[in-house]
Amino acid sequence: MSTNNSYPLNIDDKISIPGESTASLIKIDPPSSYPSNKRTSMASKNAMEEHIRVVIGCGCNILSSIGIIFLNKYIFSHCQIRTMTLTAIQMAFTSFGLIICLQMNTFVRKSVSIIKVLPLSISFCAFVVFTNLSLEYNTIGTYQLFKVLTTPVVALISWHYYKVEYSRMVIATLVPVVVGVCTHSVNDIKLTVIGTVIATIGVISASLYQVWVGARLKDLEMNSQQLLYYQAPLSAVILMPFIAVMESFPSYATGEAQRAALMAVVASGIVAFAVNLSIYWVIKNTSALTYNMIGHLKTISILVGGFLLFQDALNYKQFLGILLTIFGLFSYTFVRMGEQNQLPCARWNTNPTSNIV
Repeated sequence: MSTNNSYPLNIDDKISIPGESTASLIKIDPPSSYPSNKRTSMASKNAMEEHIRVVIGCGCNILSSIGIIFLNKYIFSHCQIRTMTLTAIQMAFTSFGLIICLQMNTFVRKSVSIIKVLPLSISFCAFVVFTNLSLEYNTIGTYQLFKVLTTPVVALISWHYYKVEYSRMVIATLVPVVVGVCTHSVNDIKLTVIGTVIATIGVISASLYQVWVGARLKDLEMNSQQLLYYQAPLSAVILMPFIAVMESFPSYATGEAQRAALMAVVASGIVAFAVNLSIYWVIKNTSALTYNMIGHLKTISILVGGFLLFQDALNYKQFLGILLTIFGLFSYTFVRMGEQNQLPCARWNTNPTSNIV
C-alpha cells in the first residue's frame, strides 16, 4: 500500500516570501519525522494486507480448481466430451472472459510478440496432451507417481536455469510432501517403455509451464490478465489438430441430454476462467514451487472431502499419507515465511528486524 507523502495546505496557510516575517511560517514535518512506532505500524499493516491478499488468491485457486475437477468428471462421464476438446473449449471461454474484462477496463492490453508467448502455449498443450496419454498408457499408480515428480522437477528447473536459490530447510520440507502424496495416491506401479516416455514428457512440460508462467510475467512486465489474454486463444488453436486426430465429436440421443451437456460445458468454461486467472496470479505473487505445493493441498482436500461428504473409503495408508503431506505443506509454508521475515513472531524469522509483522 503506497503512502501519500504530500501535505495539503489550508487556504489561510502562509508560504515564506523573502522579506516577510518568519512568524507567519507553518512548519511541516517530513515523513521521516514520523515516530518509529508509527512507521512500524504502517509497515505491519501493509504486510498484513499482502498476506490476506495472498491467502484469498490461493483460496480462490483451490476452490475453483476443486470445482472444475468435479465438473470435468461429470462431463467426461455423461457428456461424451474428451479432455482436449473440453480444454480447448475452456480456453476459448477464458479468452472471451478476458475480452469482456478488457472492455470493462479491468486491465490494459499490452502489445507483445506472439513468439514470446508461443513457448508457454506449447508447453501448456504438451502438458494436456501427454498427461492424457500417460493416463491412457499407464496404470493409475504409475500416472500418480510421475505426477508427484512435478514438484522436484519444478524446483530443479527453477534452480538450474533461473538461479532460484532454495535453502536446505525448504528442500527438506519437500521430502514429506512427496512421500506423503506417494503414500496416499500411488498404487499398482507398472512401468513400460512407451508409458514411461510419455509420462516423462508430461512431467517436463507441466513443470516448464509452471516455471515459464512466472518467468514470462516477470520478463514481459505483465499481469495475469495481460499474459493470459495472449496465451489462452493461442493454446486453443494449437490444440485443434490434436483434437481432430485423437478425439471425436459427441452425439446425443435426446435434446435433453444435449441441453444438459451444454449447461455443464458452459459452467466448466466459467469456472475454468477463474482457475486459469488464479493460476497466473498465484504464481506471480508466490512462486511456481508454492503453486505446485498448493496442488497437493487440492488433492488432500478432494480425498478428505470425499471421505466426509460421500463416505468414500479411506484406509490407514491413505490417512498416513495425508498426515505426512499436511505436515510437509505446513513446514514448507513456515520455512518460506521465516526466510522472508513474515512470521508473526520476529524471533522465528531467519533475519528478524524491528519492523516484522
